[in-house]
Amino acid sequence: MLHSFTKNHNDLSTEAGFQFEFFCDCCQNGFKSTFVPSSTYGKKNKSERFGRFASGIGGFLGGIGGELGSAIERGSDVVGSKFSGESPQWRKEHERAFDEAQAEVRPEFRKCPACTKWVCPECYNEDEGLCIECAPRESAYVAQAHSRAMQRNIDEAAETATVWKGDIESRTTVCPSCGKPSGNGKFCNNCGAPLALNKCPNCGAAVAQGLKFCGECGSPMQKTGKCPSCGHENDPSMKFCGNCGQKL
Repeated sequence: MLHSFTKNHNDLSTEAGFQFEFFCDCCQNGFKSTFVPSSTYGKKNKSERFGRFASGIGGFLGGIGGELGSAIERGSDVVGSKFSGESPQWRKEHERAFDEAQAEVRPEFRKCPACTKWVCPECYNEDEGLCIECAPRESAYVAQAHSRAMQRNIDEAAETATVWKGDIESRTTVCPSCGKPSGNGKFCNNCGAPLALNKCPNCGAAVAQGLKFCGECGSPMQKTGKCPSCGHENDPSMKFCGNCGQKL
């Protein structure tokens, strides 16, 4: 099993050769090693080419020659499989290439003596001799602190800021004529019906259109002129009954 000096690495090797990528333990930036061709792969190719050549000769001569060519080709397949990616020779070559790749790439990294992480130059604080997780750079830390303080100041100012000024009053939000949202104007955006506030006949408070009772005193908005004494229908604006004089 291959053991990398960094926490993460990527094996980019193929049957044809070996290459590895090692990643910074902080930011995960990677450095690739130089591609190293596999010597066993070259030997395998030569063996396979020889087998195909022998097979061609055997097919041309026929008979014994053909059988001999087939035997040579089968022998070359065995040799080729012996030098596949999982062969002992290839594995030894792979392990040796991995050690050489680590020796090549390790100088690109710095080891933090505090947390023992291997980090790239961008993640190493040369002034302190530690990685930036153990010892953040002063300029970067000051900038972060400044940003956090600015956010706190904005939040505190927002809590006490006056973001709206106006009178708190009833609003006609739904048109009493068409039943759709009325908008903020004096007339409905959909049908043009007037949206002026009504006045409570009892207390005089402003009441939105369509409401049947006053929100201040609870009185009905449609005042009746019917006399409670004689039942005479008077004009709603009259204060006394025109038939019997009863106070309305």
